[in-house]
Amino acid sequence: MPQAKAFAQPGARLLSPVNHTLIMIDHQSQMAFATKSIDAITLRNNAALVAKAAREFKVPTILTTVAEKTFSGPIFHEIRDVFPDADVIDRTTMNTWEDERISVRVNEAGKGKIVLAGLWTAVCIVGPALSALEQGFEVYVIADACGDVSDEAHERAMQRMIQAGAQPMTSVQYLLELQRDWARSEYYNNTVATAIAHGGGYGLGLIYAKTMFGGSEGH
Repeated sequence: MPQAKAFAQPGARLLSPVNHTLIMIDHQSQMAFATKSIDAITLRNNAALVAKAAREFKVPTILTTVAEKTFSGPIFHEIRDVFPDADVIDRTTMNTWEDERISVRVNEAGKGKIVLAGLWTAVCIVGPALSALEQGFEVYVIADACGDVSDEAHERAMQRMIQAGAQPMTSVQYLLELQRDWARSEYYNNTVATAIAHGGGYGLGLIYAKTMFGGSEGH
């Protein structure tokens, strides 16, 4: 066996601002009412964090809803406020990947990695995750920006996708994986602002460090 050799470069499986498309699926009121695996406040906070991270790093982002006008209601305002001019695709299909408008957008973006977040995990996320994997994409699922009708439903869905090859992650992980180097000064202020607003205890730590002794990760 050849000896491994270390190089100061990121692994190909890591996300970067230019190698993936984000799809945010069915973050809507009716879907959230029955979501029990995560509370609504945390879910909305995490969805906002993911949306802001994508906007800050200029990630190609697809927003989609199901039966917005007739049943499920509008997309969370935390997402709409971040992308006020976005053309949100409203579907009839439970599996986002079966709507041809989605495949057109994905192909226009031209990225080999797909990042998914939405409601419910067992239906609205499993469907596109398994479909995209079968068509040769690498798939990542932001688990804490998803939710389902029970802990069991969410966990079984996550396990099913992981067994098929999807890679799980969290909302804060998504933000920090895109930043990755605090010396990337063009993104630093927005990343810190998003973490302070939506990063829970991590955000409080940033406030403390900056207020008490002017701490800055890049210096």
